[in-house]
Parts: sequence; structure tokens; C-alpha cells
Amino acid sequence: MKTLSVREGYDRWAEVYDGDGNPLIALEERHIGRLIGEVAGLDVADVGCGTGRHALALATAGARVTALDFSRRMLEVAGTKPGAERVRFLLHDLNRPLPLADDAFDRVLCCLVAEHIPDPGALFRELARVCRRAPRGAVVFSVMHPALMLRGVQARFIDPGTGKRTQLASHPHQVTDYVRAALQAGLGIEHLSEHVADASLAAACPRAEKYVGWPMLLLMKATRQRASRRSTRSQRVWTVMSEKSAAGVIRAGSNRSSAGRASRRRSTASRVSTPSRMTAGDEKSSCERTSS
Repeated sequence: MKTLSVREGYDRWAEVYDGDGNPLIALEERHIGRLIGEVAGLDVADVGCGTGRHALALATAGARVTALDFSRRMLEVAGTKPGAERVRFLLHDLNRPLPLADDAFDRVLCCLVAEHIPDPGALFRELARVCRRAPRGAVVFSVMHPALMLRGVQARFIDPGTGKRTQLASHPHQVTDYVRAALQAGLGIEHLSEHVADASLAAACPRAEKYVGWPMLLLMKATRQRASRRSTRSQRVWTVMSEKSAAGVIRAGSNRSSAGRASRRRSTASRVSTPSRMTAGDEKSSCERTSS
């Protein structure tokens, strides 16, 4: 399988991105709406917007949307879609500081892109910087579950120019890398969940069949919090909690058949008991593993 740089890969993928039956996108879209919430009248940044699947929907729902991506071709495709005139699209490399003002956005989305960023800490610092403080602002984050890389899976597609299976350069970050990056950026994590493929996803997206019972998606919602004397202790506690959670998910996923049966028996696995504070925020947080 050929591996391309992220920029070249997404430029080529743009031609077929919206119609190639990607099960990760389908799984994310089942769950992310409740984390984003109502957006009418809000300022939204879509960081790594691709062909505009979230940006355009949020603009249609009444948000003022700024959308960034470093694939010129992805942005060109987004610009041809209905409603594109409502979105401010910017060509920008996410490895560099965002060209956005501090405290400027009520929602900051970063969806299915972080595995391509070598330094998640720098990314989360920028997401936190441009997000307004709680309770108004929130960062909503999704990423391919790190457990997929244990199976040799990276973002990939059939190159329409060559007909060959092609993958994009990725970095093997772990769940704890994302959790630690968010906490060290001054964010309080309100929601953290890991989602597996199930039979219903496989029925809708045949490419998901081989992953039934295996973790595919990590979701997070976080808010900017005031610092407190308990912040450092909370970071340590939650890093340990997330390590245990990730280890449990990977152990469960390694037995594909039994995990698949379990995911079909219930729509949501039992919640992990968690401390009432993840950082300095007063919100009760949860870490959960769910089926799709």
C-alpha cells in the first residue's frame, strides 16, 4: 500500500471523499450532534474541515462558521456545495498556530484529523486558545480510535487516479496522549467516549464488517476552566483513569467475536465510575465505552 503525505493524500482523496462509504464518518455522525448542541447564533470554528461536512450543516443551522483546512482541493470541493457562501473558508496548515483570535468561538470542532498532527499538545493549546470559556464555549473533538492502529489501520482510500489503495501518513497517538493534551491546555473534559462498530453500522457501511466489536472512534467534549489547586491532582487521576479505560477497550477488542456479540446485546456498555472533577471545572465528567 502506498503512503502519501497528508496534504497530497487529502488533495487526491477529495475527489471521492464524500461518496466512498467511510464507516468512521458514519459512526461519528451518529453521536457528535449531541456534543455540539444547538448552534443558532453561535460562532463556530471547524478546524480541519475537509469537504465541509460539518461546516455547511452548522451554517445551515444558523451558526457563523469559520472553517480551516490545508488541503486546497478539499476546500475547493467544499466551496462548490450549496450553502458554501455562508462559511468563511481558510487555507491553513494545522501544524501552525491558528489564524484566529483568542476567545472568539462558542464551539471549536476538530474532527477526524488529529492522528495526522505530530504534536497533539500544540493542537489542543490552539483549540483552547480560540474557544470561549465555559459555560458558553466548548471544544468538540473526534479522532480515529488509536486501537485501530494495532490492526495496521490508518486513514486510507482508493486513489481515483491510480485505482490503488493508498494511506495517509499518521502518528500512533494513544488515548492518554489526547487526554493529557486537553488537560495541559487548560481544558476540563466533560465527555469522553469510545465507540465500537456493531452490526447496524456494518449493515449501513459494508466496510465496517471487518471491525465489528472493535473500537473505531474516540469522542471528547471539553471546556476552558479556571485554574485551581486541585488541577494537577485531577490531571494525574484522569490520566490513570484513561489509561485503564483504553487498556480495557483494547483487551475487549482483541477478542473480536465475543466483543461483537456483546455490542449487539446492548447499545451502551456500563459506565466507568469517575471522580466528580476532571480539572478545575465543576462539571461532573464521564468516561464511557459504547457500541455504535
